[in-house]
Amino acid sequence: MNLVALAALALPAALAAQDSRTARLDGKLDGETQTAVLRTLDSARTRGLPVDPLVDKALEGATKRAAGPRIQAAVEALMQRLETARDALAPNPGPRDIAAGADALAYGATREALAAMRAIRPNESVAVPLGVLTQLVASGVPVARATRVVADLLRRGARDEQLIALNNDVRTFIAAGASPQAALDVRMRGLNAVLPPGGGAAGAAADAAPTGLSAGGTKKP
Repeated sequence: MNLVALAALALPAALAAQDSRTARLDGKLDGETQTAVLRTLDSARTRGLPVDPLVDKALEGATKRAAGPRIQAAVEALMQRLETARDALAPNPGPRDIAAGADALAYGATREALAAMRAIRPNESVAVPLGVLTQLVASGVPVARATRVVADLLRRGARDEQLIALNNDVRTFIAAGASPQAALDVRMRGLNAVLPPGGGAAGAAADAAPTGLSAGGTKKP
């Protein structure tokens, strides 16, 4: 079967997937807002960006009964973060990486931090590390420290499961009354006992991660 025939077979499935995504918005937004959001979705597809996070953002606004212009602005802002994340995580980030990068940017991480983590993991997904970074900041860990910790753990060979366990334990300690910083200190002592020390070229890349970090951890729309 030639490439043209294969493309013709794939097109209906792709269109059906797009329709199923946009159908989620039906009846949830007023006409003007839905038209504006659909334009943004079309623009995202043209730029090669994942669409699902944008649909979710519009639905979040609808659930919160946000005004139409505010929903439009939030969806547009997210598309810009998705594009920044995609570029920072080049050359070939997957949709999960791009979405996780956009979330991290919303919590104060910088493009340079994302690029540094890509440099440490050039051929693997960074969706989990970026997700853990975001969750640590959301839990109250300063964004600069959260970025340094995650980058350091990556260059020392931490697995995704260890990063997830770190995040879960920090949240558990915080729920028990510990401060975010103290909770992270406790959990890091355990990981320091089982991971090799950092250093080398990867370490130099990670050290660049905090450069230009936002001072706060306030989430953007």
